[in-house]
Amino acid sequence: MAPLLSRKRDLIYLLFFIIHIPVIIFVDTFPLYPAQLRPQFMLDLRNFYITTYHDRFFTSPPAWFMLYVWFELLYHLPLSVWAIGAILRDDPRLPIHLLVFATQTAITTSTCIADYMSWSSFSSNEKVELGKLYVPYMALSIFMGVDMYARLTSKLGRSLTTAEKKAI
Repeated sequence: MAPLLSRKRDLIYLLFFIIHIPVIIFVDTFPLYPAQLRPQFMLDLRNFYITTYHDRFFTSPPAWFMLYVWFELLYHLPLSVWAIGAILRDDPRLPIHLLVFATQTAITTSTCIADYMSWSSFSSNEKVELGKLYVPYMALSIFMGVDMYARLTSKLGRSLTTAEKKAI
């Protein structure tokens, strides 16, 4: 197992998942909380976000967006918790799990980007501001997906080469 400090990309992913967990709990899954269980700081955070970015996904979401909110709760949250430990212990299952995560994240985020780019009442500047949140998230997921695919290909390539040598 290589030390964590020598695995620079894994350090980036670790930081991402550490940040991602509170964002899921306090921002992304807000609509799933019953009104009486929403603490004031969550309301304040949501109001700040809406006032700053005018993100319609948070004010009048399309029907499909709630499916993405449920993905956050039922898939992203448990995977993020698991990924922190997996990164720390250099778990060999990490690449397959993060490849699936990255693919799902890239697809859902690109859907959101395509949708908000079509909002005719949004100015170009408002779209750019919203893009400052969505585009880096999509870029990281694509980077992660390519990285995990390369890791898996490398491991599988070595396994196939070894098996081929044994067959000869």
